[in-house]
Amino acid sequence: MKELEQINIDKKRLQLIQHEGNKARLERLKNVVLSLPSDPGIYQYIDYTGKIIYVGKAKNLKRRVYSYFSKEHEPGKTRLLVSKIAEIYYIVVKTEHDALLLENNLIKQYRPKYNVLLKDDKTYPYIWIPSEPFARIKTSRIKGKSGHYFGPYSQINIMYVLLNLIREIYPLRTCNLNLAPNKISEGKYRVCLDYHIEKCAGPCVGKQSLKAYNKNLEEIIDILNGKTRQLTSKLKKEMLSLADELRFEEAEEIKKKILLLEKYRAKSEVVSYTYNDIDVFSIDQDGDEAAFINYLHIVNGAISRAFTFEYKKKMNECKEDLLALGIIEMRSRFKSKAKEIIIPFNIDIDLGKVEITIPQRGDKKQLLDLSLLNVKQYRVDRMKQKEKLNPQQRGIKLMTELQTALQLKTRPKTIECFDNSNISGESAVAACVVFVMGKPSKKDYRKYTIKTVEGPDDYASMREVVERRYSRLVEEKKPLPDLIIADGGKGQMEAIRSVIVDRLHLNIPIAGLAKDGRHRTSEFLYGSPARRVGIKPQTPLFNLMEQIQDEVHRFAITFHRDIRSKKQIHSELDDIKGIGPKTKELLLDKYKTVKRIKEATLEELNTVIGKSKAAIIFKQLTQ
Repeated sequence: MKELEQINIDKKRLQLIQHEGNKARLERLKNVVLSLPSDPGIYQYIDYTGKIIYVGKAKNLKRRVYSYFSKEHEPGKTRLLVSKIAEIYYIVVKTEHDALLLENNLIKQYRPKYNVLLKDDKTYPYIWIPSEPFARIKTSRIKGKSGHYFGPYSQINIMYVLLNLIREIYPLRTCNLNLAPNKISEGKYRVCLDYHIEKCAGPCVGKQSLKAYNKNLEEIIDILNGKTRQLTSKLKKEMLSLADELRFEEAEEIKKKILLLEKYRAKSEVVSYTYNDIDVFSIDQDGDEAAFINYLHIVNGAISRAFTFEYKKKMNECKEDLLALGIIEMRSRFKSKAKEIIIPFNIDIDLGKVEITIPQRGDKKQLLDLSLLNVKQYRVDRMKQKEKLNPQQRGIKLMTELQTALQLKTRPKTIECFDNSNISGESAVAACVVFVMGKPSKKDYRKYTIKTVEGPDDYASMREVVERRYSRLVEEKKPLPDLIIADGGKGQMEAIRSVIVDRLHLNIPIAGLAKDGRHRTSEFLYGSPARRVGIKPQTPLFNLMEQIQDEVHRFAITFHRDIRSKKQIHSELDDIKGIGPKTKELLLDKYKTVKRIKEATLEELNTVIGKSKAAIIFKQLTQ
């Protein structure tokens, strides 16, 4: 397919139409859509400044572009995009595969505002063998100078494992000397420590020929390309040939290389070596913000290339489209000609004669699971890095998501959650936990003993505690929370609302968390009347809601247990004024029970706790 030339945008026309009304704009664009062909291709949306704001691919151009203008979109990024479109340009191609390639090239070329963005990979290193006599093995974060490049490596530890293996097998120079033939022949150089410890063969003084050095480099390139099995086979033949010629010392050196290669291959080989030249892709997402795609290339059952990259999502793109874009990007970048790719789910992609496999079991499923493990770990690592750089970023992100989910006017910086605890109405207590920017603020936690409610009435207990909490905050002119959460369903929410709105006349949003029969968070409720709010399970926001619910439950249960424990060890001695814990301990240690203390004489009590306290206890217990 030919390279795309710069599209010719008619800026004069854009100036003429920029003052048209929205209705006229949509009518004009719909007419353009009706004239589009039904062929594969790419479409470009242009704003009034002449800037490309979105590039998309289509199996059927007319049908795909029509979907943007055939209905009223929900408030969000798609609706915003449609409102910015001034012109539509398109390019027809022969196949869907060509459309995928062209879309990928255009996104990288123009970086449209509303397109998914592949994050810059300049921070990832390459292994670089420069074009120079007696070439060194280097690492580089810039791919531009002449030589062989391998990578980039998103998991840097894999790169260093390879480098350590190479340096253990082959004596390579690490110096910066100019080893041009004339410089060596002049005898200007002296061998360094690396030569004496057998880490370098001394090419600087002519002890290793360029031919021998380059032979090592050829073998190193085979290792970096994942061809360790072929290289091992080649070395074995060479070793046997040297042994036949009675060159045993040289044969022994090759044997050492073979053993190191086999040791490395035993660690890196993940499935049967019969699986050769296969690409494996998997995807994981970080909510609506980013997607991570892992790429493994398998040669002879071993991983020869592993790379995970990040896409910055702009319009809540689906995982199928993102994975298709990632496959095109990685196969193009690494010039992969693999005739089979393994993916986790079906996607609408045409790769010509390439076989697409979605394994359910066996060695290929093992490869896919390995790719999924890598992509999930990479996502976790990236999140940790972001949190280290900006500890508040996670909280801001989660609170923004919660604000969007509940359509709140402001981001809920402070969240308070309530829960009750009692056994058949006995020892009834309640607890309030406070979370600030998604993290527990334990100094603000509060415990409440229920005072006005008789029997097991959770709703009445909730009303009492909420009124005590917020009437006091109002009286003391302290900040109110941005969101109140009830550890329960609609009934608990209504109990809180009746106090907050009807009695105290406060404007604080109220939500509820309901659990299923297995005591797992199942519903997030909001509004009056309460409605279910969709939050995807196992997402960071859902996990935060579970954490809040578990924390308030733990805090309430712990307080309830403390109250019950105190009641269980309560005795008549606790009700006598002037008698403290130490006196009580002395008496119980001597007499064991209150009954035996009552049976003791005043003289006996005098000897244990003294005359004054003995008189008080004797009088109280014998009345």
